[in-house]
Amino acid sequence: MIQTALETGLRQTMIHLIRPLLHPAVPVSIQRKLVSKAYLTSVPPRGTRFENIEAEGIAITRVCHSDNPDGVVLYFHGGGYIIGSPRTHRGITGHLARSSGTMVIVPDYRLAPENPYPAALDDAEAVYLALLDEGHPPASLSLAGDSAGGGLAIALAMRLRDKGLPLPSSLMVISPWTDLSNAHLYSPECEPVLQRRWIDKAARLYCGSEPVANPYVSPVYGDLSGLPPLLIQVGSQEILMNDAQRLANVANRDSVDARLEIYNSLWHVFQVHAGQLDRATEALETAGQFIRRHLTT
Repeated sequence: MIQTALETGLRQTMIHLIRPLLHPAVPVSIQRKLVSKAYLTSVPPRGTRFENIEAEGIAITRVCHSDNPDGVVLYFHGGGYIIGSPRTHRGITGHLARSSGTMVIVPDYRLAPENPYPAALDDAEAVYLALLDEGHPPASLSLAGDSAGGGLAIALAMRLRDKGLPLPSSLMVISPWTDLSNAHLYSPECEPVLQRRWIDKAARLYCGSEPVANPYVSPVYGDLSGLPPLLIQVGSQEILMNDAQRLANVANRDSVDARLEIYNSLWHVFQVHAGQLDRATEALETAGQFIRRHLTT
C-alpha cells in the first residue's frame, strides 16, 4: 500500500513539476537549470563514489559503488540531446554501478542546439575508443543509456559495427528514443513526463539539416544485424513506448538477442526513482544482472 501511494505521489510530481518544464516555449538554457535542480531528488545509493575526469577533451564522471569494480558500463544520459548531464543522472548511474558491480562511465557529451548531430555520436565514439586504448577488452564493456541516451547507445553500436571496430558485450537501454520523426508515438491514457511538442523541438535542434531517417539518428530505420544482446526497459505510461517496441521488433528481425520489458503504469525513465520506488530499484537490479551476465573480464 505504501508503494502504491508513493507511485501515485511521484506520478503527480512528474505531471505538475517535470512535464511543465519540458515545454517548447521554455528556453533550453532555463530547462537545463531547472531540470538539473529537479533531478536532485534522484539519489544514488549510499557509498557510491563519483570522480570527475577527462578523456579526449570530454568531461566524464566515473561512478563506482564497489571497491573493486569489474567491467565498465559506458552510460549516455537522456534529455532529448538538448538537456541533461552526468550530474542529473547520478541516481540512475549510482544504482546501476551497484547492481552491475561495474565502473560506470558517464560522458558529458556535447548538446544541441550548440552542437547538433553528429557531435553527440562523435563524443560517444571517442570515449568508447579511449576505453579500448586504456586496455579494457571489448568483452568487458557494455553500452547503456536512457531516452535520447538509449538511442545514442544503439547508434554508437551500429557505427562501431559499420567501421569494423570491436563491439561491447551488451546493450541496455531505458525508454529509448529511437525514431526522431516522432511519427509513430504511443498514446497512453496518462503521460506524466513528455510532451509531443517538446520532443519535436528537440529533434529539430539535434538533427539540424540531417534527415531524421538516418539510422545513426533514428536506429529503428537501420539494420541491427550483428549487435550484441540487448535489454530494453520501458513504461506503459509514455509516448515513447512504441519506440521501444519497434526497436525490439527490428532487433528480432535482424536476429539480435533482444528482450523487451514493459513496466505497467510507470512513466518515462521511472528508474530515476530507484532507492525510493521498489519497481524502479528492481528494474535497475534486472539491468545490472543482464550486464553482469554478458561481461567477460
